[in-house]
Amino acid sequence: MSYRLFEPVQLGPLTLKNRTIRAAAFEGMSPGHEVSDALVAYHRSVAEGGVGMSTVAYAAVEQRGLAFPHQLWLRPQAVPGLRRLTDAVHAAGAQVSIQLGHCGNMAANGAVAGGRALAPSAKFNLYGPTWPKAMSADEIKRVTGAFGDAVRLARDAGFDAVEVHAGHGYLISQFLSPSTNRRKDAYGGALEGRMRFMREAMAEVKKAAGSSVAVLVKMNTRDGFPGGMELDEAVQVARTLEQDGADALILSGGFVSRSPMYIMRGPMPTKVMGKLMPQWWMRAFLGAFGEWLIPPVPYADHYFLEDAKVIRKEVKLPLVYVGGVASQAAADTVLASGFEAIALARALIREPDFVNRLQREQAGSRLEGKTADSPSLCDHCNYCAARIYTTNMACHLREPPPEALRRLLPGAPG
Repeated sequence: MSYRLFEPVQLGPLTLKNRTIRAAAFEGMSPGHEVSDALVAYHRSVAEGGVGMSTVAYAAVEQRGLAFPHQLWLRPQAVPGLRRLTDAVHAAGAQVSIQLGHCGNMAANGAVAGGRALAPSAKFNLYGPTWPKAMSADEIKRVTGAFGDAVRLARDAGFDAVEVHAGHGYLISQFLSPSTNRRKDAYGGALEGRMRFMREAMAEVKKAAGSSVAVLVKMNTRDGFPGGMELDEAVQVARTLEQDGADALILSGGFVSRSPMYIMRGPMPTKVMGKLMPQWWMRAFLGAFGEWLIPPVPYADHYFLEDAKVIRKEVKLPLVYVGGVASQAAADTVLASGFEAIALARALIREPDFVNRLQREQAGSRLEGKTADSPSLCDHCNYCAARIYTTNMACHLREPPPEALRRLLPGAPG
């Protein structure tokens, strides 16, 4: 069964050499919203490490969609740097995708976003903290058009695929969720109305992608908190995305602004996060209330699988599984459940050549008549996630942090 991981797979017009994808985990390597040498080097290393496709994370489709000063903004001046990145990944033998999104109510820094946060409804977001503006019809039209413009720029930059971010509590997800969408017009109410913004954005994306760029969509199976979108509505979202021309769905879950550890699982080292914050009040707040604000959720292998299997039964298009694939055994379980590919994040932050190691160890096990396991070296402490809001992505096992931060990690001595 495990040998299927290294077979080619077709996602719309795109063929991957194997069934592994570097998930769109935010790198924090785009100071001034531009491609850095570090971003190119990281994606080159993952491509050299054996993945079928590497995904560049969290590129805003317009300025109002920016959350951080070190986040990509997909605009014309970014294209030369992105072309350098796609050329590097292609030269290393992999395909490359870019995740397109809009942070909506999480645009806490008005100087970065160029104005007040936008959202479906003017509902306070504690995790910003922001009190966003409810989007007007003109703003909706502008933002859905920006998704199409971003796809055209991605094509110019040499990307093989785009990933539309419709999950994790970003803007499309905010429209889908009954918790954040309280609109009384055609974009709110029942699920059909709450899907309208997503469908209009998808129409722009598909028109811009043409027949050569694959369109993947990341979506939630559940929002992960009471009052959010649940699995029954997620099934309808998946069916609609299939009808609207998505080439594959990436099934995830959780809301960054309500249930962040539902997305990743494990503890969030909030004391580390607080130490890295430039504002004194954020350091104090996270030090005192971080564990209440971001409570841990126990980690387990393939933690979204049971919900994802429900959607597998309801749609025919390719599905990419993400969430808790940190060993050969976990990958085998997912692929045996009918999924076309797997997406990996933390395992590749810890070990960019994880996929090549799996393949080498699998070949050795086959010669010895054994079943390959090959667990990741990641300890799921989430130090990498704690860093990305203020600095670049890094693993504490690969790049040891200063002792003052190391002592704050779960299980660290002292």
